[in-house]
Amino acid sequence: MSLLADWLLRHSVVMCLLFHSLVLMTFCFHHAATSCSKNCYCSESESSGKTVRCSNLQLTEIPQDIPNDTQRVYLDFNLFTTVPKNAFAGLTNLVELDLSHNELGQLDPGAFRGIGSSLQFLDLSSNKLVNFNPEAFEGLRARANLTNNPWHCDCNLQMAMPRVDLEPASLTGIVCQTSDPEEIGVQGLAFLLAPDKDLCVVMKRTTDVAMLVVMFGWFTMVISYLVYYVRANQEDARRHLEYLKSLPNGQGKSEESSTISTVV
Repeated sequence: MSLLADWLLRHSVVMCLLFHSLVLMTFCFHHAATSCSKNCYCSESESSGKTVRCSNLQLTEIPQDIPNDTQRVYLDFNLFTTVPKNAFAGLTNLVELDLSHNELGQLDPGAFRGIGSSLQFLDLSSNKLVNFNPEAFEGLRARANLTNNPWHCDCNLQMAMPRVDLEPASLTGIVCQTSDPEEIGVQGLAFLLAPDKDLCVVMKRTTDVAMLVVMFGWFTMVISYLVYYVRANQEDARRHLEYLKSLPNGQGKSEESSTISTVV
């Protein structure tokens, strides 16, 4: 009887420890998924879900501890200079992201990867974005605010616009501050609203000139080869005729007439 009691006691202790470990792990995972990001303010409501506000905190890097169930993130008025690849990959419920009024000058390829299926609004206004990188907006179909950035409009921008899936009206926020070539006259214009402007005209002209140069080069080579071929054959014929003239009269005349007819 004592052996049975001892066995039950030992197994009860083990089961109790396992149960407490399981409860602790569950609590830790729940806390990691639902807690608030450090120094940020979090709120939650039935209508808008969980909101994380990290506005005006002088942040220089995108926080990595934003709860996974967050639906709205406000990171405006900070000091971000870039959005790295997969910066928000774990926030699969995100519907609104505000990155306005920062120092953003670069968006890495895949910067918004993982949130394309849920995100509805992206605010990148009032930053320092100059070049439009379509790979940064991979998979995004959201409405985006791209206004108040010093956009540089060139052929790369013109070719990149059709490659993104953003809501079309979003691209009207790209107002050209500088352009290449300058004489196209798109400074101060929303490029999408200037369909008659072709920023690739110089590249097309350069390509046409290059094709003409290549074609002229090939044509010159063919003509040179033909001239060389004709001259080489004429020289061979002249030498052969001289050789025939040096032969005895009867044999030379018959071979000479044969050679001349062959050359002709």
